[in-house]
Amino acid sequence: MTQLNNIGSLLIIGGASLDVLHLQNETRKSSGGAGMYTALAAARAGARVTMFAPRPDPMPPELAPLAERVNWIGPIVPPEQLPSFEIAHYGNGKAELVGARWGAEALLTPENLPDMNFEADIVYCGPLADPARQLAFIRHFKTRGYRTAVGTYWRAVSNFRDIVRQTQRDVDIFFCNENEARGLWEFEHAPRVDVGKLLFVTRNVEGADVIQGDFCTRVPTMPAKEFDPTGAGDTFCGTTLAHLANGAHPVQAARYGVAAASEMITLLGPTALLRPPPAPPTDARVHVDVAQVERIASLIAALPDVNGFDFAGENFPPVNHPAALDFFFAATLQQFGFWSDDGARYVEPYIASLNGRALKGSDYLFAVYLRLLNTDTDALTPARHAALTLPCIQGRQFDVFTDWYRDDNGAANMPALAEHFELARTYGRDMQALGWTTRNIVERANASETPLQTFLQMLDHIGGYKEDPLRKKATLLAIILQQRPEKFLRVNPDEVVPPIIDYHLQRSCLRTGLVRVDDAALRKKLARREIVSPDEEWAVRSAAYEAIVQVQKLSGKSMGAVDWFFFGARRRCPEMTEPDCARCAVDAVCAHEKRLFQPVRRTTFY
Repeated sequence: MTQLNNIGSLLIIGGASLDVLHLQNETRKSSGGAGMYTALAAARAGARVTMFAPRPDPMPPELAPLAERVNWIGPIVPPEQLPSFEIAHYGNGKAELVGARWGAEALLTPENLPDMNFEADIVYCGPLADPARQLAFIRHFKTRGYRTAVGTYWRAVSNFRDIVRQTQRDVDIFFCNENEARGLWEFEHAPRVDVGKLLFVTRNVEGADVIQGDFCTRVPTMPAKEFDPTGAGDTFCGTTLAHLANGAHPVQAARYGVAAASEMITLLGPTALLRPPPAPPTDARVHVDVAQVERIASLIAALPDVNGFDFAGENFPPVNHPAALDFFFAATLQQFGFWSDDGARYVEPYIASLNGRALKGSDYLFAVYLRLLNTDTDALTPARHAALTLPCIQGRQFDVFTDWYRDDNGAANMPALAEHFELARTYGRDMQALGWTTRNIVERANASETPLQTFLQMLDHIGGYKEDPLRKKATLLAIILQQRPEKFLRVNPDEVVPPIIDYHLQRSCLRTGLVRVDDAALRKKLARREIVSPDEEWAVRSAAYEAIVQVQKLSGKSMGAVDWFFFGARRRCPEMTEPDCARCAVDAVCAHEKRLFQPVRRTTFY
């Protein structure tokens, strides 16, 4: 999955070691160490990596590949003072630390850090013999404004539980496996963390959980034949951190982490980490038609009137309205689900009348929020949205929310209205917990070197935006704020804007042939407008994402312009009537797959 165009930097605290591994049928020697695996994995994933660890002189041949790939700083020690671990693996994720010599690792303290300003998007402290030193590192860097991360291990959890739990509360990003998580929290399903923090819990063959505040996403594993699972968790950690530093959504970062960990366990030690990195698997049922991408991109490149929309006009706030930011943040998070079904199939799009105008889905939503802006401006603030979480008396708070959506006839028939209500509450609650306002989010983004990346990563912590790995609504909001006449959000020329994948764009990709469905059963479901499974929906949506990335790149148009071009196609190629191909700019190269329909699945993502 394509990520934002940024090269992130990491500081990794943790050492390299020379280990003895008892595998299921043999004993082998290997380089090791949580710091080594994490640093190699992060460097392979594209991050600039500095590792603070005891550095041996002379350099053992086993560690030369690490020294070549990362900026290794730290106290110089003879090789015999490196840590050494003896680990027994019993299969199915079961392992035992048979023996440990921590060696010069005791030299890793904040006081021994070089006197320098570290270039690091994230500072990661790996498992240390003394968890109190790990906590000291985190506090050292937190007070200096760095984003921090840690990993742990079972002996630390079992012997120093209170310190490890305090570290998790202090840190921004925490990594552990399922056993460690149960030792820390004694949870039944999945733990929850404070708003604004990330928790990654690896679950062996079940994949990994990505926890953003109180929202959890399971990332499935990839099949692999286990040979040496040493460092699998550290490989997941390093790869995930690299993609986070590069601007990825946490779930997308974890997908790369799972792919890397699944590959590395098939070979001895860090062997796999010296190869090109694997990508998450694609679904064989659907593929991007590269030739069709080139044809359509070439056509769009030649069109003179493909420009972005400025999101001004009758359904939007007047230019320079003082509450415009609150309006766009509150309304854009509700841009999803404007259609109805009968429990088995798609029925029709949502259309309602407001001020005598029949408006469809997205337009109606913006119009009702404009009415709210004109009648009760404060209702658009995060504080008022958070107030919806107050105890309801006979549904009173829901009734207030429902009134916002009423049409000219007094009806509030918006599909999934309860889900809209829940997202409004979550949005307000998360904003309040973080102490953020819409204005200071934009100001903080604009003050950074990568405004778009900073903006999207802040929204990764806010309900209504954080849940979608492809960031449809978050990117839409960024485009709105960039293209409005006020130019609320600046975007650097070298920042790549992701696609905004909704159901209209998926329908366009399928019908034009940008995305091809090879599986007969899925193709039949799409043509019959039947409700699809989550993995079927993801197969189509992720392929559409990749197709639009390539269309934008090859056409040379902005993503805002490409999105607006395809969004306009919903009128030429609508849901309920025959496509008007004669009016379509891509008719000459279109695949004319007119029977195909977007995946029908109820989601708050789009």
